[in-house]
Amino acid sequence: MTRVISGAVLVVLVVGLVWFAPPIVFEAFAILVALGGTWELTKLVPAAVAIPMALVYLALPLAALVQIRLLAGPQAVFLVMLTIMVSDTAQYYTGRTFGRRPLAPTISPKKTQEGAAGGFVFGTLLFVVLGAWWAPALTLAARVAVGLAIVALGIAGDLFESFLKRRAGVKDSSHLIPGHGGVLDRIDALLFAAPAYWAALKLL
Repeated sequence: MTRVISGAVLVVLVVGLVWFAPPIVFEAFAILVALGGTWELTKLVPAAVAIPMALVYLALPLAALVQIRLLAGPQAVFLVMLTIMVSDTAQYYTGRTFGRRPLAPTISPKKTQEGAAGGFVFGTLLFVVLGAWWAPALTLAARVAVGLAIVALGIAGDLFESFLKRRAGVKDSSHLIPGHGGVLDRIDALLFAAPAYWAALKLL
């Protein structure tokens, strides 16, 4: 029940901030997320590494999300977030149903190649379909390419955080969000995908 309640609160908070909040409020929230993530990072890597690492691992991707919202509107932010969410969900259920071959057994034993394939199919499909309305500047071919890149980078981001946690010997980055772990556990995939998505919107 705790997980359900905190999850519902997170959804309401994110929808409100991304869709309705003025830019200054959204930017302030991004800073708070960066600070929370940095605090968690200090528990996963040596302190001397955590701060400079946070500049690249946290500050840059969150700044990219802020710029995406300013450049293409809240719908563009929702598009990348939903793509990650659908990909993650598809990976889980496809992996449970068809998973046989591990994707990265020493880092995340439960992830499978079949699950990753499901994430690519459904995550990319969502980006292609919704992108016709929420990213109209991208051609069909561009939406396919960007969708595939977002899913691939999301998986890489997930595995990277799993690697950090495994090295630190912890299951979650923190217990900040009841039933959901920490900030990094919620945004790990987005951290790798956001800069590439921003670049695509700028260049394509």
